[in-house]
Amino acid sequence: MSSEFWLISAPGDKENLQALERMNTVTSKSNLSHNTKFAIPDFKVGTLDSLVGLSDELGKLDSFAESLIKKMAQCVVEVMEDAKGRVHENLLANGVDLTSFVTRFEWDMAKYPAKQPLVVVVDTLAKQLAQIETDLKARTAAYNTLKGNLENLEKKSSGNLFTRTLADIVNKEDFVLDSEYLITLLVIVPKPNYSQWQKRYESLSDMVVPRSTKLIAEDDEGGLFTVTMFRKVINDFKAKAKENKFIVREFFYDEKEIKTEREEMTKLLSEKKQQYQTSRVALKKRSSTFPDHMVKVTPIGNPGRPTTGQTEKEKESEGEGEGPLLRWLKVNFSEAFIAWIHLKALRVFVESVLRYGLPVNFQAVLLQPHKKATKRLREVLNSVFKHLDEVAAASILDASVDIPGLQLNNQDYFPYVYFHIDLSLLD
Repeated sequence: MSSEFWLISAPGDKENLQALERMNTVTSKSNLSHNTKFAIPDFKVGTLDSLVGLSDELGKLDSFAESLIKKMAQCVVEVMEDAKGRVHENLLANGVDLTSFVTRFEWDMAKYPAKQPLVVVVDTLAKQLAQIETDLKARTAAYNTLKGNLENLEKKSSGNLFTRTLADIVNKEDFVLDSEYLITLLVIVPKPNYSQWQKRYESLSDMVVPRSTKLIAEDDEGGLFTVTMFRKVINDFKAKAKENKFIVREFFYDEKEIKTEREEMTKLLSEKKQQYQTSRVALKKRSSTFPDHMVKVTPIGNPGRPTTGQTEKEKESEGEGEGPLLRWLKVNFSEAFIAWIHLKALRVFVESVLRYGLPVNFQAVLLQPHKKATKRLREVLNSVFKHLDEVAAASILDASVDIPGLQLNNQDYFPYVYFHIDLSLLD
């Protein structure tokens, strides 16, 4: 079966009910479509003039609702990047899959009372959809802001010891601070040269403090060592260190700056975890904060320093439950989709009254065409219902015929009332 539906109606008199039966028989025997009755309540019609205006408004609302649910479906894809195969599990209407909801559609009398004037029912649907769109914009804006901030954090936390932020690596205890004469530098030493560093660092320049070096972090390529010396020999030490393939990392410990950066990192990661954790926010965990794809940096010998990796237990806990964004999307996608199908029902009602006249008497049917059978199904429908509008039927059968005074879009107009429902929301 395809993911599209044809919602049609024909007058409810004896002749046309027989025509519907013929349609059901032919489409069933030829395996063209699966057909079900589509129940639409009797509404307060009002004047035909008001229905004409309402028909235009419903057409615009229909397009708006379809566009909105497609946006929401795409948002679900974005926040479930790590679990795209499960997206359809979260695109439900009243807890059931969309096809089941459409084929078993029942008008929600509690939410949209049929006793109210049609214009009131339409206004209720319009306001509901407008509110969902407003909330969607606000929530996606917040999501994109967080996503952008995390991307910036990722850039700072990526790479090796030469380029990455050191805020989550260094600690106050690693440095000599507030000294007029002494300063602590950070030196990157390749792993094969560790022993060479230990032997030579004290003699690379005068006035290097003996036994002042300490390995505080390392990655796959090398280690980050501290070394303390008198300020006046900094330039000489840098030059000698470079000659020996030891690189001094330009870094001066500023406690306020470090604290601010750490707080920013903690806040963003907390927001990601608490707000969007199981929404599977598009950013994967990397480096110290995102370890999956970047160089992992391991702090050495200081349990108080922020950890640069995540335990399996922590990773598992990040995947539990549902983040508020995904929860909101699931609930409001369902509401918007339900509203959309109610709009389709209203369009069928209004168009049927305008087409077939008063008193209200028509039968709506939902057809789910079989794949590759749509052309033949259309021919059957046009044949069965051509008596409803001979002129339109003739123009459809022969699109080259130019009938004076008849301005029809043959793709949209048929002898019977017809509306299309496409559930391929992610295409």
